[in-house]
Amino acid sequence: METRSKTIEELNAELEELQHQLFEANETIDAIRTGQIDAIVVQDQYGPQLYSLRSADQAYRVFIEKMTEGALTLNKVGIILYCNSQFAHLVGKPLSNVIGIPFVDLVVTKHKKSFQDLFQRSWTKDSRQEIALKAGKDSIVVQLSAAQLEFDDGKTMSMIVTDLTAQKKTQELLEDTNLQLARMNHALEMSNHDLQQFASVASHDLQEPVRKILIFSNLIKERCNEDIPKECGQYIDKIVGSAARMKTLIIDVLNYSKLSANQKEFHSVDLGAVVEELLEDFELIIKEKNAMVTVGNLPTIEVNKGQIRQVFQNIFSNALKFSKEGIAPVIQIKAKRLKEKSFSSSQEANGPFCLISIKDNGIGFDEKYRNQIFALFERLHSKDSYEGTGIGLAITKKIIEKHNGLVHAKSHPGGGAEFLLLLPIEQQNE
Repeated sequence: METRSKTIEELNAELEELQHQLFEANETIDAIRTGQIDAIVVQDQYGPQLYSLRSADQAYRVFIEKMTEGALTLNKVGIILYCNSQFAHLVGKPLSNVIGIPFVDLVVTKHKKSFQDLFQRSWTKDSRQEIALKAGKDSIVVQLSAAQLEFDDGKTMSMIVTDLTAQKKTQELLEDTNLQLARMNHALEMSNHDLQQFASVASHDLQEPVRKILIFSNLIKERCNEDIPKECGQYIDKIVGSAARMKTLIIDVLNYSKLSANQKEFHSVDLGAVVEELLEDFELIIKEKNAMVTVGNLPTIEVNKGQIRQVFQNIFSNALKFSKEGIAPVIQIKAKRLKEKSFSSSQEANGPFCLISIKDNGIGFDEKYRNQIFALFERLHSKDSYEGTGIGLAITKKIIEKHNGLVHAKSHPGGGAEFLLLLPIEQQNE
């Protein structure tokens, strides 16, 4: 029988028909995947047959296809029956090269056993596992969340694959940052310790020459008073005054450096008794200035008694020092319990925090300097007008912070000042 050769026109026609069929097949597959159809009709030797897609709920299929995580189903032997496009993208393969292969083929060698254990467990209970999958020439760390699904025609396994790459990078960055912070904290602690030691030694060493300056300056005045010209006597007075201020400054620096030590010895202390002791110490200057001091009911709280006494002493001393000329100082000390650690917190009879107010009628200050006054060596007035080293309120702030509290100042020029101390009633064990 003689075979006739096909013409170019006939071959082109067949090619066009095949391309058309392929296009229709791809359209049909895409429609099934995206939930556009729930059944198809196939013409065979027995006539048209209706095949219903029982699991083809449109919203569900669209959701699975559009989700940002990989989704797939496996049969009893671990063959991939279905996967969405995201999973194929994760492993760097075309969708057609993923469906129908064993899932274990996509697992890196060292994690194959972990996957097999997960696969066996997941037929009886929902399971999760971190493993690494092959992704082209690289690998990615993912979390597998597997669960058994049961249908009329048998059981399959549903698996959600979450890419942990970004999470792992963030975790590594966080661990690296924490490590750097730990190193910096250690270096800072060592530096603080060295500075504390330096301040302590320097303060002690500096006190001796200052003490000698004071002693010998006073001896010159006492023994050579008649022979010293008036102008030279004034110079000696300035030397004595400067040396006295230097001595006070050294003591304040030493006290401030001691606060850097991590010593937190707290005990229950009656603040009323602390203030009463303090008023006895200031008795002479209170009488000299004809000051009026009123003290409300102060609570018993957990503090370091020596340090908290210094806080009251510093603020009380400033209230007497910065009084208005010709006007008797009026100082009010009171306290109330608060519900929260906030200056705007509501009052509560047995609240866990205590707000102490120390208010005076002195010269006050501009509130734009309310943070500046707590800085080390910061002064708002010249040393010629008011004595002091500019360390007192810095020490006050540091002590309050070591007591896990807050300090705040309110004032305006000529209107007096109010210092607010917010402290916990009980210190938390750290």
